[in-house]
Amino acid sequence: MSLLRKINSKAKTEINTGFGTNASDYGGRFVNKTGKPNIEIRGVSFLNRISWYHTMLSLPGWKFLTIIFSFYIIINFIFAGIYMLIGVENLNGIGSLSALGKFGAAYFFSAQTFTTVGYGHISPNGVLTSAVAAGEALVGLLSFAIATGLFYGRFSKPRAYLKFSENAIIAPYKDITALMLRVAPYKNTTLTDAEAKVTLGMTIEENGKMMNKFFPLELEFKVANALTLNWTIVHPITEDSPFYNFSVEDYANINGEIIVFIKAFDDMFSNTVVDRSSYTLKEVVVGAKFLPMYHRSSAGSKTILEIEKLNSFVEADVSFAFAANAKTASQ
Repeated sequence: MSLLRKINSKAKTEINTGFGTNASDYGGRFVNKTGKPNIEIRGVSFLNRISWYHTMLSLPGWKFLTIIFSFYIIINFIFAGIYMLIGVENLNGIGSLSALGKFGAAYFFSAQTFTTVGYGHISPNGVLTSAVAAGEALVGLLSFAIATGLFYGRFSKPRAYLKFSENAIIAPYKDITALMLRVAPYKNTTLTDAEAKVTLGMTIEENGKMMNKFFPLELEFKVANALTLNWTIVHPITEDSPFYNFSVEDYANINGEIIVFIKAFDDMFSNTVVDRSSYTLKEVVVGAKFLPMYHRSSAGSKTILEIEKLNSFVEADVSFAFAANAKTASQ
């Protein structure tokens, strides 16, 4: 059976996803696992296509600190080299040291000037050396102002702080099956009015041309009043679902992607935060059910949410639903 015939004819499509429909122009996933679009911009220079502010705010903490400290070390090496070219004899307070010792003294004089500490035991002598020191002090002030702004931006930036399960699953649901995935907050934030939107993207041959088709997936509940515990997002596989005619093998063999978009209100920042993720059909586990993530504490006074169990599931029998769907399709 062709993929086009596999797709349930009752399933509705949408075109306002923001992704192109011409599959021949697309490569790889629509959305990376991190939630970022799988897009590389070309046609403009590297400096113009990169927002350095957004990049520095979104970098992992260790990379951000590495860049800050690397810049500090390198800029002082550069200015130390300039002082060496001018001549360290123009720096008062440097005695008869070896070449390496003189460079070390010039480096630490640069660091003191850059940070405007200025201990005073070394000072510039002459117009050129004084001009370089004055310029370095200005660069230092501007650099620390930028670094302070970046630190504040990273500290104060509203974020969803949500984790998604590594896999989506096909699980028993009432008398049928359902596509399920889990999401949970992992920091002490309070998110309210959470709303989920899930879309299935597939590449389908239509009239001899490969096309990207997007199917909005109807959810059991698309809104949660509060995200305090984990939220299992459920798409019942009914006769209106694009998955209705799928067999177990189809999830492993068909190229498709489930795109998840969640937005919620963070009352601390009085702002809306968003998060995204995606699952290829190969990342869907057929015949499973999630294990509980939370339980009462030993004292009975709190509820314990165990984030490490976000992707914990066990096998479950869903063969009855696939057999029923196959029987209905053959009639």
